[in-house]
Amino acid sequence: MPQTIQKTLRDSAAMRWTALLLLALAMFCSYIFMDILSPIKDLMQETRGWDSTSFGRMQGSEVFLNVWAFFLIFAGIILDKMGVRFTAVLSAIVMLVGAVIKWYAVSESFMGSGLEAWFNSHLNWAPLFGQEWLDILPFADGMPASAKFAACGFMLFGCGCEMAGITVSRGIVKWFKGREMALAMGSEMALARLGVATCMIFSPYFARLGGQVSVTRSVAFGVVLMCIALIMTIVYFVMDKKLDAQTGEAEEKDDPFKVSDIGKILSDSGFWIVALLCVLYYSAIFPFQKYAVNMLQCNLTLTPPADDSFWAGSSVTIIQYAIMLVVAAAGFASNFQKKSSLKYTLLGLSVASLIVYCYMGFMRQSAESIFAVFPLLAVLITPILGSYLDHHGKAASMLVLGSLLLIACHLTFAFVLPAFKDNAAGGIIIAYATILVLGASFSLVPASLWPSVPKLVDAKVIGSAYALIFWIQNIGLWLFPLLIGKVLDKTNPGVTDPTQFNYTAPLVMLASLGVAALILGLVLKVVDKKKGLGLEKPNIVE
Repeated sequence: MPQTIQKTLRDSAAMRWTALLLLALAMFCSYIFMDILSPIKDLMQETRGWDSTSFGRMQGSEVFLNVWAFFLIFAGIILDKMGVRFTAVLSAIVMLVGAVIKWYAVSESFMGSGLEAWFNSHLNWAPLFGQEWLDILPFADGMPASAKFAACGFMLFGCGCEMAGITVSRGIVKWFKGREMALAMGSEMALARLGVATCMIFSPYFARLGGQVSVTRSVAFGVVLMCIALIMTIVYFVMDKKLDAQTGEAEEKDDPFKVSDIGKILSDSGFWIVALLCVLYYSAIFPFQKYAVNMLQCNLTLTPPADDSFWAGSSVTIIQYAIMLVVAAAGFASNFQKKSSLKYTLLGLSVASLIVYCYMGFMRQSAESIFAVFPLLAVLITPILGSYLDHHGKAASMLVLGSLLLIACHLTFAFVLPAFKDNAAGGIIIAYATILVLGASFSLVPASLWPSVPKLVDAKVIGSAYALIFWIQNIGLWLFPLLIGKVLDKTNPGVTDPTQFNYTAPLVMLASLGVAALILGLVLKVVDKKKGLGLEKPNIVE
């Protein structure tokens, strides 16, 4: 009598993709909240008195505890000891609590409260050692109380968000090992990055809804999404527990972070090349996102449409977002079609929808909807890049190319875009093209960087090496939002209109990070050729 093979939840394509969707949606919501104030920086200055330095301190606070309280390391330990499902729910709860604190901090209820008075008289920290150039702490004298309290909430949110990031990766491995893991990870990354575009479109939408400005509504929108993220992780908890009951397996564990590994890792030149490339590149992208909309407002001549125009209505926001989803979905799906006719039909639909989206952004004269194209090209080319690296290699060359694109984009924003300020159509076209290329670079570098780590670092300490790389990366994500804000205020003395800042100096600073990354990329090519590390070789050996 033949034995019946018992199938588990992950043997069902529908179930494992449902599990992925639950995790990906939670990350999608967290990415939206992460930048919820970025597209309304001008409104934060007008309604809450946040200058650029205060805005930068608050934005950089997201990773402060991950860096200086080593919570990033503790998150890995929690995941290792407690497993995916517990850590997923815990991370969602921590993010939600942090989001609620941030919402209250910018709400009208906080204004005039005893809590506001307390923050006004406390956390007025001076620069380290009394040196102005070391004024890099998340709280400072003269910083609005709302910004200080929001920073407290954002620190907590950042702890949960980092925990969620490493948890989702482990969850995907658990459900997709031996199956479509690369596609699953690419899909999760694509959906999460769409959260950035969603934030750019809907945060200003809610802030200006009904013709009355309220930044509280935007943050409240983010809090609702974090509630949804918590629900997603609870549902995932139930599914994951049922899977373990079916398999009887213990959860897989990564190698935990070991203090004893630090010396061995820090003495490895390959580790330092990768870690520095990582911090330089990500510091030129993520902090820039937090100022990009305001940069466009300052460098483009945007004339709002008439109040009674279709382009000024609320419905156009929904329509434009729907078109964006078509761009992303059709472009991403085109990579997986075996029939060339269907492949190019989807690709054509994606490109045509992108053109329509860009036209609508021009007609709306909206800086936030212009920058929202940032992740769209990345969604399209991420599977292409992954496949190319797997089959043809050239990872080190891609790192160099990505750095060159990064430099070119920031210098274009700094010098070319302002030259077209009086040319409404020309300026927006240049902005769209540069933002799309920057988004492509955003896919190019990570796609080649992360698979290169195992080739550069001893396999025995790979888990600890990743933890240290993430920690070093977070230093840049803490420092550079603050530095951009300080440079903006220092180079724009007396400017009170948040749409009249000169962004040349911050953009040159970010371009210089790209130059440093380019030099390291070239060094990496030399090291690869000398030591035969195989960075230029394909990941899949025929």
